[in-house]
Amino acid sequence: MSRIGKLPITLPNNVEFAVAKDNVITVKGPKGTLTTPVDKDMIVKQEDNQILVERPTEQKRHKAMHGLYRSLINNMVVGVSEGYKEQLELVGVGYKATVQGNVIELALGYSHNIFMAMPAEVTASAVTEKGKAPVITLESNDKQLLGQVAAKIRALRKVEPYKGKGIRFVGEVVRRKAGKTASK
Repeated sequence: MSRIGKLPITLPNNVEFAVAKDNVITVKGPKGTLTTPVDKDMIVKQEDNQILVERPTEQKRHKAMHGLYRSLINNMVVGVSEGYKEQLELVGVGYKATVQGNVIELALGYSHNIFMAMPAEVTASAVTEKGKAPVITLESNDKQLLGQVAAKIRALRKVEPYKGKGIRFVGEVVRRKAGKTASK
């Protein structure tokens, strides 16, 4: 039995859960609505205020999907009830971020500023405090989409190992290398 797949998902009081006949899961809550298709072999049912995901057989394919779909449904439930938040900090001289509506403008040391449009489900805000690196905060109810957007922003200027300049997640530890003067 999958250790993750066998765990029940507790449904908060303010969240509605529904399974359509074509195995499309819909979760509604105060932060929005999320839907995802589930493989037709997997059995998803609701008992009282818990959601259970079961597999029909012990095939390797079913074992692999068991924990996956349980995690995806759990992420949806947490997303519509609490939401997800990701923070990125811009470390480097002259690195700036500003948000206008759903567009982030980034000054990352290139010859031009980068404008990045956010999906409608993701809200962004940028904070710049004196003496600290600018911080971009992304919030959404969809964990997959939030991670994808954060990874795209991070890929614009990856952290380099010598000076530690670039875009990183808040709290991320960067392995630093010694420069060429360390060899003497």
